[in-house]
This record gives sequence, structure tokens and C-alpha cells, in this order.
Amino acid sequence: MQQREERQLEASVESLVSRVSHVKNALHSFIYKLENEYERLTWPSVLDNFALLSGQLNTINKLLRNEKTPSFRNQVIIPLLLSPDRDDDLAKLTEQRVPVFSHEIVPDYLRTKPDPEVEEQEKQLSTEAARIGPEVAQKQIQTLNKLCSNLLEKLNNPRDDRDGESSGMRQNKPSFNPADTNALVGAVAFGKGLSKCRPPGPVAPGHPGQGPMMSGGPTLQQVTLGGGSGPQAGMGGPVAPQQQGQPGKMPSSIKTNIKSASASMHPYNR
Repeated sequence: MQQREERQLEASVESLVSRVSHVKNALHSFIYKLENEYERLTWPSVLDNFALLSGQLNTINKLLRNEKTPSFRNQVIIPLLLSPDRDDDLAKLTEQRVPVFSHEIVPDYLRTKPDPEVEEQEKQLSTEAARIGPEVAQKQIQTLNKLCSNLLEKLNNPRDDRDGESSGMRQNKPSFNPADTNALVGAVAFGKGLSKCRPPGPVAPGHPGQGPMMSGGPTLQQVTLGGGSGPQAGMGGPVAPQQQGQPGKMPSSIKTNIKSASASMHPYNR
């Protein structure tokens, strides 16, 4: 009877090792694809790899739940030899992951329970969950389900609809102020809203560039242009009246005087 149980245990262990080896190979292949073939990897291929791993893990669970499989919980593993020296056979058997079977790593590899810190966190979570009443828990579940549903709707919403809504919002939203635009056009074309007072300080007769133009920065109506073409003739005369019937259009004589005044103000012409 005892020999039969030992043979059954060995067969179960061999079958379990074989299944775990398949899972390990599938994981190794999937990780290799993620690290080296990520540019050609498609989402359906990723889903296929996940489905393969899930199927293999389900097979291991069925094997462990089988009636013919002995209960591994009742088996005890006792380390017979601990050494700080390197063990080549152990390293080869574990694919260089466990080269030494010492007192430092034995508690981690032969542990049958989580770490004490993890156990303490689990106890805290269980205590907090027990404090929450059924009504409060149900409200939190409904709130979470609502948030998840809204998020799924946004993710499932076609991108074209979202782009159309955003473009419509951009078109409906004004990007300028009509009043400011009209005021700017009126100031440039007709001089509306500009100051008509001349800043104090006489203009030097021989230095047209050192008068109010340079010091105070006069407005458009403060620049006096005459009928002459010289630099001094264009500074200090009366403002030329605007031609009737042509609002906002500058006469050719004023354009000539502006050019001559600008040339006289240039530093190379002084």
C-alpha cells in the first residue's frame, strides 16, 4: 500500500513538472517576442499567447484537483544538507537560478506561507472589509460599476465622433473680440480714438530726428507733413486734410513725404 502511494506520488510529481515546464517554455517564448519582436507583434498575437498561458494554468489546476492526484499539502520537504558552497548539479537543475542551497535562501524557496508583512497586510484588509456594512459596500459597488460603464462607453465610442465633437466645439467658440477688431481698424484707417494733443517740446530746426518723434512717440495725427519733398519741409507743417470720398486711403503726396521723412531720420543720413 505504501509503495503504491509512493509510485502514485512520483507519477503525479512528474506530470506536474511536465506541465510546469510547458508553462515555462510558453512564458519564455512570449517574453522573447515582447523584447525582440515588439515592432512586428500584433494585438491578436498577444491575446493568443495569453490564451495559451491561461489554458496551461487551467490544466495544472485540473491536475491538482484530480481525485487520483495525492494531496501535496500533506507532504513535507525537509532539507537534508545546507551548504554555502556552490552546487553545480543544483545550478544545472535550476537553470543557474539557484546555485547555492544555503541557510539564506532555504526559507524563501521552501516557504509554504506568505511573508509576515504580507500576512499582516492581508489581516488589515480583512478587518477593514469586515467593518463595512452591506449597504455601504453595495453603494460602493454600484458607484464603481457606474464609473466602469462610463469609461467603457467612452472607450467604445468611435474616434470619428469624438473628433467631430471637438472640431464643432472649436468652430463654435469665437477666437476674437469683434469690438476690439473694429476699434483697431478704426484707429488705423480713420484715426478714431487717437490723442490729438501734441507733447511739449519744440522741434529743433536742424535735427528733425530729435523732436517729439524720438522722445515722446507721437501718434499718427501728431506727425505733420507738408507739401515739400525735403526732410525739414515734412516736419512742422499743418496736417494734410483727408480727401473726400476716399476714407482710409492715403494720398500719393503724403506717401512721398513719409518716405522723405523716414529717409531723413535714418542715422546714416544725419
